[in-house]
Amino acid sequence: ALITLPVALAGWVFLPDTPAIGALLLLGAALHLARLARWRGLSTTAEPLLLVLHIGYAWVVFGVALLGLSVLGAAIPPSAAIHALTAGAIGTMTLAVMTRATRGHAGRPLTADRPTILIFTLIPLAATTRIAAALSTTWATPLLIAAASLWIAAFACFVIAYAPMLLLRRR
Repeated sequence: ALITLPVALAGWVFLPDTPAIGALLLLGAALHLARLARWRGLSTTAEPLLLVLHIGYAWVVFGVALLGLSVLGAAIPPSAAIHALTAGAIGTMTLAVMTRATRGHAGRPLTADRPTILIFTLIPLAATTRIAAALSTTWATPLLIAAASLWIAAFACFVIAYAPMLLLRRR
């Protein structure tokens, strides 16, 4: 899994329309799905700070699978896959690490409070809405506006909830 995916993604960069690369991307997604399944993410539902890490990694699997399907000729635009990887995986992981690191460095408990749970809800909704916009021909513009609004709301919630922790003295 750790070799297949980087090779597949590098292959996609240089040979983006090659069916063998599409198959390799799907293999990489399947191998990483197997890894993710072994991590027993459902057992982390009691603590959203842990669960969101599994969700972020699931976005990688989903994005790579979409990319593989797109390369193989499925009716999936590459932009849907790229947004699953960027808005989904990178956005989710960025907020997950920012919240966890801030709480830890600020001496706060490593548990998600309500604002944090809201952040962790908004960012996957933004990514899902952005993917829907890439797949839509009729509703693309309203979905783009909704996705951007959700994205901004997620990061605005982070600023509102976490700025005091970052700017004030440690508890």
